[in-house]
Parts: sequence; structure tokens; C-alpha cells
Amino acid sequence: MKHVVMTGLLLWYIGFFFFMGVAPHDPQSWAFANILPLLFVGLLTLTHRRWSFSLASYVFITVFLTLHTIGSHYTYAQVPLGLWLEEWLALPRNHFDRIVHFCFGLLFAHPLQELFRTIAGMASWVRSGMVVLTLVGLGGMWEVLESWVSRIVHPELGLAYLGAQGDIWDAQKDMAATFYGVLIWLLIVICSRKLSGFRLTCSPERSVGLPHASHHCGDRH
Repeated sequence: MKHVVMTGLLLWYIGFFFFMGVAPHDPQSWAFANILPLLFVGLLTLTHRRWSFSLASYVFITVFLTLHTIGSHYTYAQVPLGLWLEEWLALPRNHFDRIVHFCFGLLFAHPLQELFRTIAGMASWVRSGMVVLTLVGLGGMWEVLESWVSRIVHPELGLAYLGAQGDIWDAQKDMAATFYGVLIWLLIVICSRKLSGFRLTCSPERSVGLPHASHHCGDRH
């Protein structure tokens, strides 16, 4: 069943990628924006037998790649959903890019935690910290790559090509959105562990050993 679902997710991404690749708003920007996602999907496909993630992780990754594909088709500043939110909530800009950066932190945290779990001897709190640092670092690296592409392809456009929409703090706010997403994931993990511990503590199975202990006490008496 997992193999079937994984195949379906891969086919969905490939089909949606080609569908959104028809007449993109900025073909050059679309091409550059999809190099890393395509390489990433290829890597996951080639290594899925050796480093297999859970089904939930593959679903999270597919959701994020779908959002990114939409953003690369329209360019993030022109995504219709973001424009609708901008008008409905009276926002100063199209915030679809912020949503995608937030989802990067939120959705990639679980797969990355599974990857770090394969490292023997790493405590859970260290693993969680590594997830936070890695995703924020990757978000920062993406901003650096975008600046390099902008300088090479359209140096005359500057922030306009990056989709900053006039915000000089756009890169920092994008990184902060990723950080907030990871923090939400971390909060969910902590709450789920607390809830699991509470259920375990309240489980009636904890009293199973009492009669046996009483029997031995009676024998010694």
C-alpha cells in the first residue's frame, strides 16, 4: 500500500509540474526556481529503498512541492490566492511566499527528524535542535541562491526580480517564516509527547504487577 501511495504522489507531482509548466508567467524564473526541486525529487526516487521515509513524510514533501510549483508558475508576487488574501485582509503585499516559507519549516521538519533518527546515539532534544537549525539554514541558503541568480540573470531588476515587493527585509522575513513553521512543528511534537506520556501514566496496565508482588511478599512472610 505504501508503494502504491508513493507512486501516486510521484505521478501527481510530475503531472502537476508539467501542467503548471505550460506558459509560466516568467519562463526564465520558472526554470531556475525548479532546478533544486527536480533534483530533490530525483534523489528521493533513486534512494527510496535505502533511505525510506514514512508515508506521512512523503505526503508532507509533496504538499510543499505542490505549493512551490504554483509559486514558480505565477511568480510568488502574482499567485492568485495571495492576491485574494491581500485584498480580503487588506494586506500591504502578496504573502504567498511567506506561506510557502512557513510550510517549508512546518512540513519538512518531520522528514528531517526521521533522517536524523538514523544517527545512532543522538538524543531526542539534540535531534529536534538539529532540525530547527538545518531548516533555518536551508531557508537562508535559498535566499542566497536567489540573490546569485538575480545578479546573473537580471542584475538591473534587483529586488523586483526576487519578488521582494518593495520590502528591503524580505529575505529576513522569509527566513523568519521558516523558523516559525519549525517552531509550530516543535510545539506539536512536545504536546504529542506530553499527551502520550499522560496516557501511559494513566493506563490501568501499570497495576498488572501488583498481585504478583503481593504473592512474593506473602511467601516471604
